[in-house]
Amino acid sequence: METATISEVKNRLSAYLRKVKAGQTVLILDRDEPVAMITAVDAQDRPADRLAKLEKQGLLRRSASTDPLKALKQPVTAKTSVVLALLEDRRDAR
Repeated sequence: METATISEVKNRLSAYLRKVKAGQTVLILDRDEPVAMITAVDAQDRPADRLAKLEKQGLLRRSASTDPLKALKQPVTAKTSVVLALLEDRRDAR
């Protein structure tokens, strides 16, 4: 496991990310105290893979529509105006 200070990681982030992609883990230190760890993302932790796993388990069903707005329910149109219904309700209350 490689260690690096915050300033080293800040100045050479791309180099450290290449090391992580290659399988190394980088421990980040702040004044010799560990504060973070950079590790490669496991293939099962990727969102697309997690969704596929949930779908395979039957816990998720993907939309058949490619347009995400079509999945939303259309608003119900009222048969009468809200204002007219309020006025009628007030008239009946007298």
